[in-house]
Amino acid sequence: MFKVKIIAIGRCKELWLNAALAEYEKRLRGRCSISWQFVEENESFTASCRKEPILVALDIQGERFNSEAWAEKFMRLGKRASFAVGGPSGLPAEVLQMAHFRWSLSPLTFTNQLARLILVEQIYRTLEISKGSPYHK
Repeated sequence: MFKVKIIAIGRCKELWLNAALAEYEKRLRGRCSISWQFVEENESFTASCRKEPILVALDIQGERFNSEAWAEKFMRLGKRASFAVGGPSGLPAEVLQMAHFRWSLSPLTFTNQLARLILVEQIYRTLEISKGSPYHK
C-alpha cells in the first residue's frame, strides 16, 4: 500500500472542498493512505519537510507531466512519498532546494486548497491508470 503525506500551509475551511477530499480518500482506501500535516508558518513548514526522505514540491516552475507520464513517475517514487503544498506566496526557497523534484500541476495558478484537491485526484488517477481502469479515459 502506498503512503502519502501532504504537508500544507493552513487548514482547508471550505466544506465542499473537505467533502471532495474525503471522497477521494475513500476511493483510495486499501491502496493508498493519505496523512495530512498542516503548519502555519514557513519555519515549521521547512522543518517538517526536512524530515521527509522523498519530498515532491508542488511548484508552478516545476516539471510538467501528462497523466500517464505522472503515473509512471509516481510509481517510481516507491511506496512512501511526501508532497509540499505552499500557501499564497508559494513554497519557501529552502523547501524547493531540498525537494526530490518539483512538480507543476499546471501553468495556471490555483489556490493552495484547490491544489490539494488536484493532487489527491491525480494520485487516485495514477492508481487507476496503473490498474488499467477506464476512469482515466
